[in-house]
Amino acid sequence: MRLIALLFVFCAAAHAQYPDKPIRLVVGFSAGGPTDLPARLIADRLGASLGQRVVVENRPGAAGQIATQDMLAKPRDGYNLLLCTHFEGINAAVYKNVAYQLSDIAPITQVSRYYYGVIAANDVPARDWDAFVAYAKANPGRLNYGMLGKGSAQHILALELGRLIGTEMVGVPYKGGADALNDVLAGRVQMYVSPTLAVLPPYKAGRVRLLAVSSPERLAAAPEIPTLVEKGLPFVRFGWLGVCAGSGTPPPVISLLNRQIGAVVQSPEYRELIEKTGSIAISSTPEELAKILAETFEQTAKISKEFGLQL
Repeated sequence: MRLIALLFVFCAAAHAQYPDKPIRLVVGFSAGGPTDLPARLIADRLGASLGQRVVVENRPGAAGQIATQDMLAKPRDGYNLLLCTHFEGINAAVYKNVAYQLSDIAPITQVSRYYYGVIAANDVPARDWDAFVAYAKANPGRLNYGMLGKGSAQHILALELGRLIGTEMVGVPYKGGADALNDVLAGRVQMYVSPTLAVLPPYKAGRVRLLAVSSPERLAAAPEIPTLVEKGLPFVRFGWLGVCAGSGTPPPVISLLNRQIGAVVQSPEYRELIEKTGSIAISSTPEELAKILAETFEQTAKISKEFGLQL
């Protein structure tokens, strides 16, 4: 009993000293993409509140799997965090040999919810959603769309849209959203389904056409753009961002990070950054994020079976 008590005191003291060195926040997509900007603001403000640097490290590739594996391969002590996304659930549902299970991930808090925009390159002869649908139907198999690898959210959403409008398009894989978006801006890819965080700035600059959004109501950031529901499609889709650690991370550390990151998410600066891009700033308990992660897995598993996307 005395040994157990001493171990408890030792662990409590170690947790009380957390953090006493820099913290890594791994992002599974390219710098400049829709996950990078909120990650860097969170890292900056979290580091200030904890009194230690929080360093963002981009590990793009395999629809986020490289970053997830990188985080899980490191000590699970609160110094190795992941900007987790709905890709964690998607990958587990799509890939037969994914190198992790959902039980390996310890959710800390959600940090945003975002919707998708359907964009087209400026040289596509279609200025609105209806014209794009007509053009796509008239040119089956000739339009390309960007995706972050097979089985990614962008891939699944494009497949669903193609089925709903009754045409086929060809997917082109990229390591990160910024790379895919750049090729749409250059006209090398005709269509892309992307988080609104990434597409609103080039749309407002006139560099790309925003055809429709996947939100249940029109976005305040782009009220002139119709929803896909308005266009008669039963298509409301959203993604989410959160911060996660590896399972086994000490509960006191999870609780501390939940409080501190939650405070950042609720700050006016973060909310302004997120909401002006069409996303919603939202924090959660670890249990709530765990439920969202499980729901993402279950929904994707159903769609994966429908389209035969097991990889």
